[in-house]
Amino acid sequence: MRAVRVPYAGGPFELVERDLPQPEPGEVRVRVQACGVCRSDAAAKDGGMPAQRYPIIPGHEIAGVIDALGPGVTGWRPGQRVGLGWFGGACGRCTPCRRGHAMACRNMEIHGVTRDGGYAEAVVGRTDALAMIPDELSAVEAAPMLCAGVTTYGALRRCGARPGAVVGVLGLGGLGHLGLQFAARMGYRTVAIARGQEKAALAQQLGAAAYVDSTRQDPARALAELGGAEAVIATAVSAPAISSIIDGLTIDGRLIVVGVPHEPITVFAHQLLYGRTVTGSAGGVAVESQDAMVFGAATGVRPLIETLPLERAAEAYDRMMSGHARLRMVLTAS
Repeated sequence: MRAVRVPYAGGPFELVERDLPQPEPGEVRVRVQACGVCRSDAAAKDGGMPAQRYPIIPGHEIAGVIDALGPGVTGWRPGQRVGLGWFGGACGRCTPCRRGHAMACRNMEIHGVTRDGGYAEAVVGRTDALAMIPDELSAVEAAPMLCAGVTTYGALRRCGARPGAVVGVLGLGGLGHLGLQFAARMGYRTVAIARGQEKAALAQQLGAAAYVDSTRQDPARALAELGGAEAVIATAVSAPAISSIIDGLTIDGRLIVVGVPHEPITVFAHQLLYGRTVTGSAGGVAVESQDAMVFGAATGVRPLIETLPLERAAEAYDRMMSGHARLRMVLTAS
């Protein structure tokens, strides 16, 4: 098979020929039809993650078809459409696993970090990492749902806001454009917050009831004038932008951080005195990815994507990292 690998931390993307991988017990082989290119692929490109190994094939937004089962695998069949996300399987033994928090597994497998990912024509995945893809979604549409989709869907599902309440989505990029759609379809009065008036039309198209241009308005004040947001999903990777939104919450509102800035977020004690909460949300296990896809398929949530063939992975990655993609890059089998 063909694959794109990173030979060492900071190394280049290399298009190579590899033996077709063979699934072991508890695994299946998936013929990759599409693989999203995510900002978190920087973990493979640049290193820094615990248990990171090299050489590594990046990619954790993998959509394809099962074409081989490992010994003893039941409940799955060749020809079945499946996806593999960041979550590559949990150990089931550590304390977080035993308490039902598989995403916090201390020994979690991660596609493109601890095991090869989807920048390839085939990939092997564990059965506990498989999500079924609904018929209504193409492979290209499904791929971004396995990271960006489940991350924003899961944060909103747990945000605690009442139907019809004001919910803000901070940032209108690869994560935010999906979060905005999910929030609108869940019945919230959704407010998009981003930089630049040119994004207002897109926000309205995706379901926003209101748009706040943070270069012209104070986002917190704008939310307060709407009665306050019961929740804000922060997809932007700017710590100052995230910090500035807290005063736009209702007194018991919740700020949920899903974008990961490298700088500290500033929170003053008086902002929390009456019950406001600042928390985070990290993706989801396989069945949660499946839930996000099923909900998206049923309600019309779709990623806005650009596609490139596998051999142009380096170009796709650079386009995503530079912020020039509109709005998710997806590699396709040629």
